[in-house]
Amino acid sequence: MKKLVFLLVILLFINFVSAQQIALLQYRGGGDWYANPTSLKNLIAFCNQNMGMTLNPKYEVVEVGSPDLYRYPFVHITGHGNIVFSEAEAQNLRNYLIAGGFLHIDDNYGLDRYIRLAMKNVFPELEFVELPYNHPIFHQKYNFPNGLPKIHEHDNKPPQGFGLFWDGRLICFYSYECDLGDGWEDYAVHKDSEATRTKALQMGANILMYVFTQ
Repeated sequence: MKKLVFLLVILLFINFVSAQQIALLQYRGGGDWYANPTSLKNLIAFCNQNMGMTLNPKYEVVEVGSPDLYRYPFVHITGHGNIVFSEAEAQNLRNYLIAGGFLHIDDNYGLDRYIRLAMKNVFPELEFVELPYNHPIFHQKYNFPNGLPKIHEHDNKPPQGFGLFWDGRLICFYSYECDLGDGWEDYAVHKDSEATRTKALQMGANILMYVFTQ
């Protein structure tokens, strides 16, 4: 097992150095994994323009159980509905995250009860913990002293950032009651103000910067 994890770490490192491409996670269960079709495109463009990153302008779609998952240092998952991971898919995602990959979960409203069950299948021994406002993910190039910005109201709950940790490393960041992805979308989709969209993109850039430099 240790040899397998070591090989996966090397594979992730090689692909990170050579490609710097991010991916959207495709899952089964009936939920709309394809929600927010313009969000990652805009986030990538923002990071390349404002953060000096050299991300591939085209993101990929990767299935949870695919060996291609290991090609990407960062994968993003969103939606509103049901998510189902088979045992093989859960094991593949687990191995990917332990090997050095990173998962960003963005609740697009209605995702919470499904994603928590799905991730419990991936890491039955771990619990989501709320990140304090002084966590470095909120203080990369852009400073968010009060944690996640509120992009869409939904249930009028405060936005929260949760994490899963493996051996002290943040392997999964879950943005809840925030809806960053909606804020990354083209203006015409939700017609959010420029200030709101900018905050969403800045927080998204912080997440990517944290992942690439931790």
